[in-house]
Amino acid sequence: MPFETPLALIALLSVIPLIILYLLRPKPLQVMVPSLMFLMKVQEEKKRFYTSITKLIKDPLFLIQLLVLILLALAAAAPFIETQEPLSGEHTVIIIDSSASMQTDNRFSEAISKAEGYVSKKNSIILAQSTPVTILESESSQATYDTLDTLKAKATVADLSSAISAGMRLLSDEGGNIVVVSDFTNWNGDDPVNAMNLAESYGLTVQFVLVGRETDNIGFIQGSIEAVDNSYTYTGVVKNYMNSRQVVDLEIKNLDNGKSNDVSLNIPAHSTKQFQLTNLGTGITEVAIADDDSLMADNTAYISIPRISDRQLLFVTDVDNLPSQVALSLIPNIKLNQIEGVPEDLSKYSMVVIANKERPLASNEIATLDNYLSGGGRAVFIASEALSSQNAKIELQEILPVIPASIEDSDYGVTLEVVQETRLSEDIKYEEVAMYRFLNVSSRIDSTTLVATDDNIPLLAYDSVGDGTVVYLGINDITGEDAWNNFYNKPEYPVFWFKLAGWLGGTGSVQDYNLKTGTISALAKEQDIQTPNGTQTVSRVLYDETGTYQVAGKEIAVNLYNDRESDTTIEEDVIERSQVQEGPEIVRSSSYTAKNYLDIYMIIIVFILVVLELLIIRKRGEL
Repeated sequence: MPFETPLALIALLSVIPLIILYLLRPKPLQVMVPSLMFLMKVQEEKKRFYTSITKLIKDPLFLIQLLVLILLALAAAAPFIETQEPLSGEHTVIIIDSSASMQTDNRFSEAISKAEGYVSKKNSIILAQSTPVTILESESSQATYDTLDTLKAKATVADLSSAISAGMRLLSDEGGNIVVVSDFTNWNGDDPVNAMNLAESYGLTVQFVLVGRETDNIGFIQGSIEAVDNSYTYTGVVKNYMNSRQVVDLEIKNLDNGKSNDVSLNIPAHSTKQFQLTNLGTGITEVAIADDDSLMADNTAYISIPRISDRQLLFVTDVDNLPSQVALSLIPNIKLNQIEGVPEDLSKYSMVVIANKERPLASNEIATLDNYLSGGGRAVFIASEALSSQNAKIELQEILPVIPASIEDSDYGVTLEVVQETRLSEDIKYEEVAMYRFLNVSSRIDSTTLVATDDNIPLLAYDSVGDGTVVYLGINDITGEDAWNNFYNKPEYPVFWFKLAGWLGGTGSVQDYNLKTGTISALAKEQDIQTPNGTQTVSRVLYDETGTYQVAGKEIAVNLYNDRESDTTIEEDVIERSQVQEGPEIVRSSSYTAKNYLDIYMIIIVFILVVLELLIIRKRGEL
């Protein structure tokens, strides 16, 4: 008989103290009668050993307690027997397409209505988005009905194949049914019919349910922003999916300064028209199609231009013309202020770089930085003598994402390795950096290391301080004969600072502020963000709605921009192909191996034995 946790069988050793206890317990007092003494002494030598054992075996309390200990030990080891059980049809996985096209007319509400007709005894619900989201797992019919009433369509492109694969994992043991409710107009990933065939080959029942009807639509399918002569130009594309020429009126409004104007586009049937907006103001600009249609998710283009106040950087250093300062000053449309000390007011800066090489920060400067970070600021500390454990104050070391030690030299140089892939590692050849001097540090428990030496010494790490983010850069940028490395001579050095500033939200490409639905980004820590539908507390953002998001101090515009998803025509090709497919080759039999655990039965027997023990003790008059 196999056991789930065989180490628990060690508990069987507990029977040894029980046996010893019964062997050593006090014997009843015997009174010797002189006339019989000789006869008793004759038999004593023969029965001395057997008497104790015989009494032990015949004592019902001992046998009950021994059996209780054995059963408890076996139950803790979780014994089970394996049986072949038929695949169950009681578990139904309902996959609902929640892509943008499902917002057309009443498609999503129709999908919910049809899904309710497939609810069974045990149910799971998966929303098919750019990444499948399991909303409910193995719940009752009532819980399923309640959950279905709360669902809403999103604005991404659904990956139906991945959703079916997620359903297969939920049914991998006992089997069951998969129901996919969709308009099947568009999808990411593999063909859903292929995923259906794979699921059926594992003995699962898969059914496709079509919803929706063909409707007309006009929407934005493309949008891009470029910096031209210190200003931004937006180029948008609108497509007419109707069978006749349409005059499309666009209403353009900047939500910051209130300026607005109108543009009219004459678009032939099933054609596109391009337009441009020049000299865009900062903040959010909305370009909306004046007339409503069947799909509203693509009727407004949102444009985000970072505000000037969000693009002021402070560079604190005791050395002039550092490569990092030069690299930051080359980023367009930002204002870089360089000073020697940390000012008392940092509220107007979105990012602070501390690049002191020799002068350690004073206590009042550290307190200012601490308050700035706690309030949501971002700071970068560049390794130097000033950050070593001998020079940096304890309160500064507590802010850093690493624990500094002393400056180390390497005659043969150290190798840099990317520990975690991020945008900061794209197109940056860290392995080609020649580093012969570095600050020996160790990472803190809650910090994240992105780049380190081959000896796991962090060279690029970050952590949270209050609502802010602090970054440690262990690649010193001093030049000349005292240089620690050659990174500042690499062509990708300015690119690194451009990426780092953009990653922290202080500046960077305007594309960082304008995303497509389905984009996923990771935050430095779990925090509150503002979505088009309200506030969420997340450490990973899935942009699944069109509109504006407030994330880590950045105002991000999110648009659908998908030609196929905006095409609201209904294609029955998927349904037809799913119905004409020949029966799949079964790769798994119609049964599965089930583990039937016996521990519950053993616990019941133990309970009965304990009751029996109490009855015996009471009958003896010992209770």
